[in-house]
Amino acid sequence: MAKSKIENKSGLMEKIVSLAKRRGFIFQGSEIYGGLANSWDYGPLGVELKNNVKRAWWQNVVAERDDVVGIDAAIIMHPKTWEASGHVSSFSDPLIECKNCHERFREDHLFEGKYGEIKTEHGKPLCPKCGGEMTESKKFNLMFKTFVGPVEDSGHQVYLRPETAQAMFVDFKEVLNTTRKKIPFGIAQIGKAFRNEITPGNFTFRTREFEQMELEYFVEPGTDKKWHQYWLKERIAWYVKYGISKKNLRLRAHSKEELSHYSAGTSDVEYTFPWGWGELEGIANRTNFDLSQHSKYSGHDLSYFDEEKKKKFIPYVIEPSAGADRSVLAFIIDAYREEEDKDGRIRVILKIHPQLASYKVAVFPLLANKPQLVKLARKIYDDLKKQFMTAWDDRGNIGKRYYSQDEIGTPWCVTIDFDSLKDKKVTVRDRDSMKQKRVPIKELTEYFREQLGNYV
Repeated sequence: MAKSKIENKSGLMEKIVSLAKRRGFIFQGSEIYGGLANSWDYGPLGVELKNNVKRAWWQNVVAERDDVVGIDAAIIMHPKTWEASGHVSSFSDPLIECKNCHERFREDHLFEGKYGEIKTEHGKPLCPKCGGEMTESKKFNLMFKTFVGPVEDSGHQVYLRPETAQAMFVDFKEVLNTTRKKIPFGIAQIGKAFRNEITPGNFTFRTREFEQMELEYFVEPGTDKKWHQYWLKERIAWYVKYGISKKNLRLRAHSKEELSHYSAGTSDVEYTFPWGWGELEGIANRTNFDLSQHSKYSGHDLSYFDEEKKKKFIPYVIEPSAGADRSVLAFIIDAYREEEDKDGRIRVILKIHPQLASYKVAVFPLLANKPQLVKLARKIYDDLKKQFMTAWDDRGNIGKRYYSQDEIGTPWCVTIDFDSLKDKKVTVRDRDSMKQKRVPIKELTEYFREQLGNYV
């Protein structure tokens, strides 16, 4: 049996970043111009993986349920939206700047030890980079500002949304009227959000441009605690279903000091990243704050009338809010393995869930210089790619091709050899077990459907 060479996460992050770039998962943004700090582009393999993660979330939260519908709202919303939500007045971090090197830091991060031990002078922190004197702390709003139209003045100022949630509150009545849903029901959305973070970092974990997978689940007041507990269990189960080890996940309830002023309870799904525990998803009981605020600021009644109970109320909201980029990163980290084979070679494997894998199948002709093998392999490849994301590889020896596909997480490889010309069968090799099996060519599509179905 192959022996795992990964016994701890020391140095793992460097390997993940290297693999992501080398194999086309994630690149530095604008790299030919020297890059843009904390800007990342998803390459050919990364975009497939990320789309599969979003698809799996949508399948679980929307498609398989009768009580949730989806929307795709505009990124730029009316500026009053952010006044109502409180983002204009309070969506800020404490900014502190070095007077010498002009490096900027979040003041709370200095005292939380995120920059190591901080020296002080007269009770004030010194710059962790150069030791210089720091400015007084000031509030820094995290929203990106822009302007609509040709005039750049305050009357035309708008914001790039810092979260996808608000559109679901603003569109609450429209969705309710067009779908005729009854409480409890939810509105889901996947989309980009933008926050001008002072100190982004840890690869794609904290960036200024990111993608959220959010659900706003509207419930009757008094049932909110029950539904909050329900979604806590549902959401952590989703990560486990798609391959993240349960031992690497935890639910952490926010302390009273951490809670947003409108929250009656919030817990984070956290993953143990190489640098420590980090949030994958927040699940909050937002009470009726959002709909109440938008009713007040817009002048529109966003209450709900229960026909059966003949009563009117402002719904409470349970919000599971997940980061698509953070989820992708966690799935990659948790799937990464280094194993020593019987010949002493190190095999790097992404044991990623087959439903999430960028490619499901790779097709190889045993020899690239044998036209009859290539012709048959091409026909099989053309047939399979109509059903599954399928890779073609005819470079180098077959062993190197297997290991190359292992490294990007392809669950199955199909090899067409000289026997295939006679018996109309091919060799299917499994990524995780490395076992091989002869499968009739005419049964391949159904075989892989069945294999994928085992993981649903």
